[in-house]
Amino acid sequence: MPQHRFVVIGGGLVGLGTAYRLQERFPDSRVTVMEKEAEVGLHQSKNNSGVLHCGLYYKPGSLKARLAVDGIRQMVAFCQEHGIAHEVCGKLVVACSEEEVARLKDLQQRGTANGLQGLQWMERAQFREIEPHAGGIAALRVPQEGIADYPAVSRKLKEIIRQRGGEVLTGAEVTACRQTASGWVVQSRQGEREASLVINCAGLHSDRVTELTGNQRNVRIVPFRGEYYTLRPEKHHLVKHLIYPVPDPKFPFLGVHYTRMIHGGVECGPNAVLAFSREGYKKTDFRAGDLFDALTYSGLWHFLQRYPRMCFDEIRRSFSKELFTLSLQKLVPEVQASDLAPGGAGVRAQAMSPNGDLVQDFHFVTGKRALHVVNAPSPGATSSLAIGQEICGMAAQMVA
Repeated sequence: MPQHRFVVIGGGLVGLGTAYRLQERFPDSRVTVMEKEAEVGLHQSKNNSGVLHCGLYYKPGSLKARLAVDGIRQMVAFCQEHGIAHEVCGKLVVACSEEEVARLKDLQQRGTANGLQGLQWMERAQFREIEPHAGGIAALRVPQEGIADYPAVSRKLKEIIRQRGGEVLTGAEVTACRQTASGWVVQSRQGEREASLVINCAGLHSDRVTELTGNQRNVRIVPFRGEYYTLRPEKHHLVKHLIYPVPDPKFPFLGVHYTRMIHGGVECGPNAVLAFSREGYKKTDFRAGDLFDALTYSGLWHFLQRYPRMCFDEIRRSFSKELFTLSLQKLVPEVQASDLAPGGAGVRAQAMSPNGDLVQDFHFVTGKRALHVVNAPSPGATSSLAIGQEICGMAAQMVA
């Protein structure tokens, strides 16, 4: 008989990373991953920027800061061990005004407090030696950041979990969770499994899965779509690394930036607009239940009241290539609208509180023999193996 039975709901990077670490921590246990799609890692794990985040932006002492710093080390080591494409290419955070220079200096202090190594302040002449087309007046070089093939990481994790004797069930949307004396019976479209502990890593649907185990949705997932353009091949020379803006603390989103992709090309974006479906990767995607869920939530209306101009500008940028280009020109002035080709899109599973605050840190909710990862946006992919270790520590206490 297995020592413990773990059912992980959600086969994205966080769910797979959790199952992978559970097998290491509890080698005599049975681990099952239930994923509703036909393959693992098809949502946030696939439709993200592919960046390896090292913890520059996050509040010192926060889970995000700690798990990003540890997570990038673990993710790079995993990619190296298994021959997965990755590159530690470095990032420039560019300040374009004196106000941004002051914030960039604060960011440097924050990164140092978080344990980042090799941060380098650069004046314009210095940073244009490595990014000759970048705009701005000062920059912070972050050498530890990089890019990785996250879909390949997802596939490798699935392979290893199965090799170790675990289950990864696809097409296994969870429909109900029934409590028993020893834990749970988790029902899915691929049958049911007993669990001594249920771990919810359902991403875009994490709040709904939380309700399946009897917990209230004290925060709710509000989906924001991020849309990208790509630079046309003849313009790839304009961006050699990763080029990011200095975040504005008055706004909840980072803003557009440039990202080299691991298999070639350069992405430009994203913006951030409300998606009318939790899996709404196109403007025309619509799911009535998802939209109703968002529009009847007080938190969304408080958010819109707090940031009306930002929300309006994001929508305008979604429908205007010229406005999108103006935002990109702040970082690389030579970019023209004609240089941009349509790119992909991702949907961020952002937890929002009833007062309209975005939940900034990773957020876990515990119930009776149930553990819910309710909020794990960026750097969730980078930190997925470290998040898995964190969950293992919590799981050890819950099944003791």
